[in-house]
Amino acid sequence: MAAFLPTMRVAAILLAAGQGRRFSAQTASPVAKQYLTLGGRPVIRHAADALIPHVQILQPVGERASLDDALSGLSATDDATPNGCAILECVPGGETRQESVRAGLEALDRLPVGERPDLVLIHDGARPYVPADVTRAVIDALSAHAGAIPGVPVADTIKRARDGIITDTVPRTDLYRAQTPQGFRFNLLRDLHRGAAASDATDDAALLEAAGHHVAIVAGSEDNIKLTYKEDLVRLERLIGPTLLPRTGLGYDVHAFAEGRPLILCGITVPHTRGLAGHSDADVGIHALCDAIYGALAEGDIGRHFPPSQNEWKDADSARFLIHAGERIRARGGMLINADLTLICERPKIGPHAQAMRERLAELLQVGVDRISVKATTSERLGFTGREEGIACTAAVSVLVP
Repeated sequence: MAAFLPTMRVAAILLAAGQGRRFSAQTASPVAKQYLTLGGRPVIRHAADALIPHVQILQPVGERASLDDALSGLSATDDATPNGCAILECVPGGETRQESVRAGLEALDRLPVGERPDLVLIHDGARPYVPADVTRAVIDALSAHAGAIPGVPVADTIKRARDGIITDTVPRTDLYRAQTPQGFRFNLLRDLHRGAAASDATDDAALLEAAGHHVAIVAGSEDNIKLTYKEDLVRLERLIGPTLLPRTGLGYDVHAFAEGRPLILCGITVPHTRGLAGHSDADVGIHALCDAIYGALAEGDIGRHFPPSQNEWKDADSARFLIHAGERIRARGGMLINADLTLICERPKIGPHAQAMRERLAELLQVGVDRISVKATTSERLGFTGREEGIACTAAVSVLVP
């Protein structure tokens, strides 16, 4: 088979249906981990970019709207990427990883006979930096084996415990930490999934093992990190950190109170007797934050991008402005490190709403909520804020850009 391997069609199934509960529990992020921004692009976009040079077909599996947005510029149902890799329309995943893989396999099987793959790679969308030599080694191993996976030898001593007491030490000589992409003969993996509806296999190699097929292991990489815990994001950012430079931006905005308008602060409606006057919805928090981001990028201020002289922005939802500011960071190949906002007012009290504000800003910027700080202070009854004539906000941001 080795002589024919270069002519074989290789597809990759990119899994993005997981909820990442362990990561979300640590970070309180409203954004699924595979869609968080890393180095100016979503995590899953990095994963797709790593696969595309090695395959002819990419089949994303997950929630369509999120995937289409994350893969924009790559994804086109009827087009191919510059290197000839066709990006197929996303298919929804299942309740389990196994169900999601099955959905991807069935989608590939619906292709015309001559377009179906001979080999298939299964890759976790939360592994953004798989080295090219790892993927190549997996594909090459399929010339002699029905399946192949990358793995890293276990270095730590492994203990088995029960009820908090160590029961024995597990020999680590032959132990490996399995990674992805995992590669298989397409027809074989499809058939095994069809016959394993009730299986609780944690990866696809386990299905082949249970059926008596040999699965090769090739050298993985310590850099092939799966984003599972908060600390993993820090490690991944360090991989690209040396190519990025830190920048700081400051923003300030003020709006007077006005009767008959809702009070919108940091993207949420805050109960109060008055709202704020302005051309848009007068969200003083978002306006200050946008100015800070634009300042860090040396791209002017919010008025440059959304002139108040244009009726298009009359009563506009300021969330649109912040989404644009976040997109500008990503378009520059950068990332937001943190944002710190201080609202200045006597009333309303901000404390009861600060967490909801943080979550909304994080959602709009596609970052973890742990990167957003919202706090408040008064001016001790001094000045226009002390006289309750309006609300002011300061914002500071740190970004990394090439």
